[in-house]
Amino acid sequence: MIALKLILEGLGLGFLLYLICAIGIRNGAVGMVHLYDKKVQERVVALGLTTAEEIRKRSVLFRSLCLPGYLIYVLICVYVINGARGFWPGFWQGFVILSVMNLIDRFLIDDYWVGHTKAWIIPGTEDLRPYITTKDKKQKWIMGTVGMAFIAAVLAGIMAVILK
Repeated sequence: MIALKLILEGLGLGFLLYLICAIGIRNGAVGMVHLYDKKVQERVVALGLTTAEEIRKRSVLFRSLCLPGYLIYVLICVYVINGARGFWPGFWQGFVILSVMNLIDRFLIDDYWVGHTKAWIIPGTEDLRPYITTKDKKQKWIMGTVGMAFIAAVLAGIMAVILK
């Protein structure tokens, strides 16, 4: 039963990620160009679609609001809703939630939405597609497994100390 609950919580986190992306590209994919390769960013600036400063601001906003928001979501699910105590329960529950979100990001957002729809195409940069290269995908898979395990371990370690 807890596994199903964790999967649903991971789906919720994946939905939050989707919403952030949908809001970010509501006026065009340039709104999320900070997630694209440097070459795409440079082209978008050269085309006059945005500025390097605007890309920097959006990147900082994303990192300072969204990433902590995802972590708070995981902490609330694991420790408040599910009542986990101790390192191992916190670790594996956090890791499952983050892993489900990672799978949504890899398959539904990166592979399907960015890779196979027109929603993320920035006019004048089509020759730079795919926006998420094979190298990027490999890096994202590594970060999505090792990185999520690391994040879950850090959160669980902090909470194990706090909840003693």
